[in-house]
Amino acid sequence: MLRALILNTINPSIGGVLIRGQKGTAKSTAIRGLAEVLPEIEVVEGCRFNCHPSDPDKFCWECMEKKMSGNLRVLKRQTKVVDLPVGATEDRVVGSLDIEKAVRRGIQAFDPGILAQANRGILYVDEINLLDDFVVDALLDAAAMGVNTVEREGVSVSHPANFIIVGSMNPEEGELRPQLLDRIALQVEVTGIYDVEQRIEIVERRNQFNDDPRHFIREFESEQDKLRSKIIKAVQLLPRVTTTRDNLRTIAEICIAFNVDGHRADIMIERAARTNAAYEGRERITNDDIIETAEMVLPHRMRKKPFEEEDFSADQLRAVVDGNI
Repeated sequence: MLRALILNTINPSIGGVLIRGQKGTAKSTAIRGLAEVLPEIEVVEGCRFNCHPSDPDKFCWECMEKKMSGNLRVLKRQTKVVDLPVGATEDRVVGSLDIEKAVRRGIQAFDPGILAQANRGILYVDEINLLDDFVVDALLDAAAMGVNTVEREGVSVSHPANFIIVGSMNPEEGELRPQLLDRIALQVEVTGIYDVEQRIEIVERRNQFNDDPRHFIREFESEQDKLRSKIIKAVQLLPRVTTTRDNLRTIAEICIAFNVDGHRADIMIERAARTNAAYEGRERITNDDIIETAEMVLPHRMRKKPFEEEDFSADQLRAVVDGNI
């Protein structure tokens, strides 16, 4: 789970993470804690869409006006984790447009939604399997395009919507449609821990945090700084990581052997493998990178129907890569 989250923060183009698991396994805690280890980002001061001051091609209309008038100021802030409630309406998610005002005031009549808040951040959807399908479709479309477009009665408004989508769910409460599962790049399974000493440590750490949160945070500050530094170095290294034709052949053979539909899996494995290599400080991807990321890309794409068992074998994956199949 942690590796999948970190890879997406290094390379948001991977396409998000779905975390499946039992209740009470700290899925939400891990996701919300991710913001603590991410580097700060630069934003245009006062921008409702968190526009990047060095990327004017993706400015919203308000930042464009600030640039033209010379009033554009820059500030730094922590990357946000924005929660999307299960009961959120479509207008709350994508934003609302007052048609009557739009006729008089144009795009100023647009009221941004959750997707605007999440731009250049992390959008966390707890119980994503319980969201209305049209909301999930809107999320995935915006995540894929990097733009959110709202159209009402011939009036259209668009704004940047580059975010990392992270969903969590308990399979006991229902499944996502296979078509939607395929749109989320990585999936990981989380289960409870059955080691006695580790369970004791979980309770002890929780009590330590409750008793003195500031001291607890300070105790792990150096570890968080190391992780933050590793993520920053991986972001810088990623453009130099190369994929050979042999790597691509291995990925293609894996996807054929596991009979996944379409070509999205090939693209996601290559992207994630490159990112994994950067995280490990390497400029070339290895078979281990491919195997580690394929285990997060393939299983949920092998299900053709909801609730169908995942016929995935890690041994078979290794055998394909080693050339034994």
